[in-house]
Amino acid sequence: MKPFLLCLTLLTTVPTIQAAESLQAGAATADITPPVGYAMWGYAARRDQPSVGVRDPLRARALVLAADKKRIAFVSLDLGRAPTRSSMETIRKRAKSVGIDTVFLVDSHTHHGPVLELDNWPSKEKSYVRQLERTIGDAMGNAAKALQPARIGIASKQTKLNRNRQSKRDDASVDRELLVLRVEDRDGKAIAHAVNFAAHPTLRDGNDRKFSADYPGVLAELIEKETKAPCLFFQGAAGDLSANLPGGDADKFGRELGREVLALAKNIRRAEMKTTFETREEDFVFKPRLNLSNPLVRLTLNRAFFPDLIAFYEREYREGVRPHLTAALLTENIGFVGVSGEFFCGHSLSLKRRARLEHLFFLGYCNDYQQYFPTIEAASEGGYGTVPPVSSAEIGAGERVVDRALIHLYQMRGQLLERPAAK
Repeated sequence: MKPFLLCLTLLTTVPTIQAAESLQAGAATADITPPVGYAMWGYAARRDQPSVGVRDPLRARALVLAADKKRIAFVSLDLGRAPTRSSMETIRKRAKSVGIDTVFLVDSHTHHGPVLELDNWPSKEKSYVRQLERTIGDAMGNAAKALQPARIGIASKQTKLNRNRQSKRDDASVDRELLVLRVEDRDGKAIAHAVNFAAHPTLRDGNDRKFSADYPGVLAELIEKETKAPCLFFQGAAGDLSANLPGGDADKFGRELGREVLALAKNIRRAEMKTTFETREEDFVFKPRLNLSNPLVRLTLNRAFFPDLIAFYEREYREGVRPHLTAALLTENIGFVGVSGEFFCGHSLSLKRRARLEHLFFLGYCNDYQQYFPTIEAASEGGYGTVPPVSSAEIGAGERVVDRALIHLYQMRGQLLERPAAK
């Protein structure tokens, strides 16, 4: 990616190619905090122990962008994982009903959110998961109702606020990019901000059984207080990345990262950019690395997880590990790639370098969740996130997904044929 100063130069010198009215945007927020007593997601040692309180509320923040009769919804979620495959089908149907063609549901990966694999709590008739589906649908619908003429600006910088937690190599990969998108109305008032950064939100004590959005919640609250507009946090390829902060204080880290975001957003200049709004989606099937029907494997897993969760993953991976890929271009220089798992940062660095875009948002934990996708190099080195049961797909699966994302990005720009030319 180009240095920050060059990013600003792009914003300040791009001519008015298309009127601001050609792009529309609307935003909305909703509370998605579960009832106290719901099992918590994120740490195996908790097993199915219930939550005992709420440290800070969990929220969904929706941004809908519209152009050329197409609508894309971006939704940030203060959750540990994105909604399940079944929930995604329901949410996509609701999106279609309000004219939204493509959705990016991106969870922050907080380890103090609810378990979403169980859809019968507190009861099958009053399921939190079913309510979550409705709430996300309502948020997208409210954002669509709020559509108004808009324009976008973007800036990025390299930080030292994250580190590689898996590799022991001196040259371990780290995606240090902090990427900020500002969406504003034609008078310059903020409609929303979107922040893309990669670091595990594991700064709250794992023994604390209170729901919390961790540092992304602190960041969003700070941005919203200063700008009076929703702030969406898009977790990046954080499979092997942690926050680089001595002492591990979520509040301190969220505020420090938030100040970096505000500084970037403040310097983003108004510019009208020609919108393209091309999207692609693709599903994959990879061989699983564990046979969950094997009694010995089940016995091992029972020591780390609780039975209902193991049963879910047995059903989920019965037909293979099936990640989902979503790609979009907003302009000829701004792209988004969403992947449904914990991709290692080497994947995002590779894609950003090879895609040859001015700005590429790499969204991990997007539209479902299929656990860790290490790079081949990381898998050879070993360490957490590279082996079963948390890394379920065959070695090389992440590279194959990223290669397909790269092809889609070039095809959407008309630089690769989508099918062989007729003879």
